[in-house]
This record gives sequence, C-alpha cells and structure tokens, in this order.
Amino acid sequence: MSVDAFPAPARRRGGEAPSPQAVVVFGGTGDLARRKLLPALFRLFQQRLLPERFAVVGVAREALGDDDYRERMRLALQEFAGEPDAAAWHEFAPRLHYHALDFGDTAAYARLGARLVALDAADALAGRRLFYLAIPPGAVGTVVTHLHAAGLADGGPDAAVRVVVEKPFGQDLESARALNRTLLAVFDEAQVYRIDHYLGKETVQNLLVFRFGNVVWEPVWTRTYVDHVQITVAETVGVERRAGYYEQAGALRDMVQSHLLQLLALAAMEPPAAYDADSIRSEKVKLLRSVRPLPAEQLERVAVRGQYTRSHPAARAMPGYREEPGVAPDSRTETYAALQLWVDNWRWAGVPFFLRTGKRLPTRASEIVVRFRPAPHPILDRVQGDRPAPNALVLRIQPEEGISLYFEAKVPGIRGPLQPVSMDFTYATAFGVEPPEAYERLLLDAMLGDATLFARRDEVEAAWALVDPLLHTWAAAGEPEPYQAGCWGPAAADALLAGSDRCWRQP
Repeated sequence: MSVDAFPAPARRRGGEAPSPQAVVVFGGTGDLARRKLLPALFRLFQQRLLPERFAVVGVAREALGDDDYRERMRLALQEFAGEPDAAAWHEFAPRLHYHALDFGDTAAYARLGARLVALDAADALAGRRLFYLAIPPGAVGTVVTHLHAAGLADGGPDAAVRVVVEKPFGQDLESARALNRTLLAVFDEAQVYRIDHYLGKETVQNLLVFRFGNVVWEPVWTRTYVDHVQITVAETVGVERRAGYYEQAGALRDMVQSHLLQLLALAAMEPPAAYDADSIRSEKVKLLRSVRPLPAEQLERVAVRGQYTRSHPAARAMPGYREEPGVAPDSRTETYAALQLWVDNWRWAGVPFFLRTGKRLPTRASEIVVRFRPAPHPILDRVQGDRPAPNALVLRIQPEEGISLYFEAKVPGIRGPLQPVSMDFTYATAFGVEPPEAYERLLLDAMLGDATLFARRDEVEAAWALVDPLLHTWAAAGEPEPYQAGCWGPAAADALLAGSDRCWRQP
C-alpha cells in the first residue's frame, strides 16, 4: 500500500524559517563542529531552511583568520559530508567567520561582543544569537559567566539570545544541579537548550506520532497487553580516541542517563495535554519520576556492569578495553550496562523495562522492542504442536530507521507449522528519502526557539536521580564482569531476563 492510499485531511505544513541571527559555536575547531555542526548548518542552508540573513562564528583558542577557518571547514565538509556543491559553498562561505578567544580571558569576550555587534549591523541580525557550547563540561561555567559579564547573555523577554549545552550535562546529580544553577543565574530556562542528539533522530520523533496519532496502538500500549519492553543501544566500536572522556564517564553516564532514559520516557509517557514543548517535557518528567528507585540491597539482580576484553582468537582481532590507548591498565570503567526498571503508575504497573548499551558488540543498532503478551488460548497447538510466539513491535532508531511488526502466520500446507513474519516500514522505502541528520533538526529547532526536543532542568535532574545511587555503588564495587569483544555482553545480562520465558532480541 502506498503511503498516500488514504490521504490525510489538508493541513498547514510547517515551513517556518528562523529569524535572522548569529550562530556562535564555542569549540568551533573541535571534532563535533567539524563532523556534525558545520555539515548540518551547510545542509540546512542548501535546503533554504536558514534565514536569508545569518552569520556563523566559530570560536576557539587557535589563532586563525576567517579565510583559514573557511578552508578548514570546507575540508571538514569534504571529509565528513562529501564534496560540497561549489555554488552553494561559494554562497555559504562568506557567512562563516572565526574569532580567537581563550575561554578564561575576560577581555576577549568584550572583543567578541564588538565582533557580533559589527555582524548585527552588517546583516541586520537585531542582536539575535544562538551560542552553541561544543566544549568540555568543565568549561561551560566559565564561558557562561564571561558571556554574562560581557553583556552578551541578555536576550530580553523574547529570549532572542539562546544557549545550547552539549551532553554530558554534569557527572552526577550534584554536578548537574550545580551546572543548572550556573546556567540559570545567567539565562532564563526558556533560553537554555540542553541537547541530546538522539532526540533528533526521525524514529524517536515519530514515536509520539506513532503512539498518539494512530488509534490502533494506544489501547494496547498498557500493562494489559504488553509483557515487557526492551531498549537497546549497541555499538560495534570501542573507545576509539575518546579514552580521556570515556574513562571519566563510562556507559552509565555516557548512554543510560541520557539516551536510554530519554527513549524510555518517550516510549512510556502519557499523552500530553497539548503538543507543545512544555506539555511534552512535563509528561517525560512525570514518567521519569514514576520509575521505581533501584533497590540498593539488590543491585546485582537488576543492574549489570561489564567491560570488554580481547576478542576470541577465532574472531576478528579486537583489543580489550584496558589495551586501548589512554586507558588505565587496571581501569574499572564499564563499557556495558544493563538495567531492569519498573514504572510505578497505572499504565505500566508490573511491566519490566530492560535497558542495555555496550561497546564492541556484534551489531550497531538502536531500537525499542515492545513485546506483547502471549495469546491466551492454545487452540493453535493443533498446528503441529506449535504455540504462537508473542507479537512484537520493533522501532528501529539506527542504522536503518523504521518500524517492524512481528506476528504469527501458518506456513502454507495441510499441516504447515507456525512461523513469525513481519510487516516492515522504512523511511527510505516509504518516502524515497533518507531522514535528515539529527543535528540538522536540532539546530533548526534551537534557532526557531522550539524546545520540544531539548531537555528541561527538572528532566535532566530526574534522570540523574535514577542513576546516581548506582554510580556511587559501582564506583566502590569491584571489577566489572568481562565480556569478549564481538559478543553480546556479560552473561549476567541474559540472567536479567531469565526465568520468565524472556530473552534479549538480537538485532
């Protein structure tokens, strides 16, 4: 069936362009800017989604001129997004500027302010600015304080000045609260955009539409029909060049506190009263606060901590985590984490949620699996003695974004057995286009002032409150459970689901 077999009623399509403004990227020569931010801005420009008048200012310590920076960013586009269209680049490059600044140099911020005032006058930007802090968490407070001292943070009642803060947002609950206090001493909450790039992925955004825009799903999205939910974020890569960061973070901070709990909140939240930023985020906060605290006396039964070791000799050679450059030879940092959580509310009482994430796993995949309860009557046992497998709904977030519904069918024949089959939807097949990169959507939303896909203060702190006790317990615990690189993690992760006819779905 084609996607337009039953046309929807005519409706206004969103095509609003942001107001003219300057996008100021602190960390403008860094890896995130080169790999994601500048390519995203360039693609938005090519699609004519940026305002007619805008400026992009890269800010970093290195001494560079505008032309040097433009050439460096052109090479970054070439490396990470393919050869840029010459005509588009010729038009985009003059909007790209660079300003050298030491984050702790008070006087340098006054010079940055003068530069921005000049760009305001040249391009009629009216003082509108989006500060993107693509910098280490420890530098955020310094930059925000100096922006305030230089008079660059006051956006007035319409929040014409906004600040985007990258994850990790703190290292634990206490530091997250401290960072929020620092930010909100300078900016209003409406000006602060705490980014999690997972929320920019098409399937994550479509989850709300799927749940609340299709009447067939909402009635069965409850404890009455759902047996359990699995959320998996699996990576095939190791720590790569991020050992300095990862040694301080680990899988729990890096992935569970942010990505996985965001996915849990969206998958399990109640319908919002309105489809605006605060209504949606309020429901997410309410859901996170409904998650039962992890039992301190039984953590080993509901939480698994692992670390990858060297791969099996018969498999592709992969080093162990402690053999990676920059990793301490006795490191106890977890590269794998799995949790069993319970949501204590009317909709989900008694339904377990299983979360897992890890590095050096067999497949790169991010997905949400809703496993429904088995059929209550064994009438189909008469078909070669088979019991129908439970239905399952799989929402694939990456790499191939889409949705699959698994159900039972009889193999043709007089005594054919039952066999699971699937109905599959992918964005590329249905719409003929690949979904946009997450940073494209998130940057555009921040420029528009739409905070729906960004975390609010109470949301961040609620997520930290869930994992904080486990962080402190693991910090004082012994060795993580080893698992060989290239396998699906520690054996204890399988035990989380054992004893109930449940098992992890292997993507």
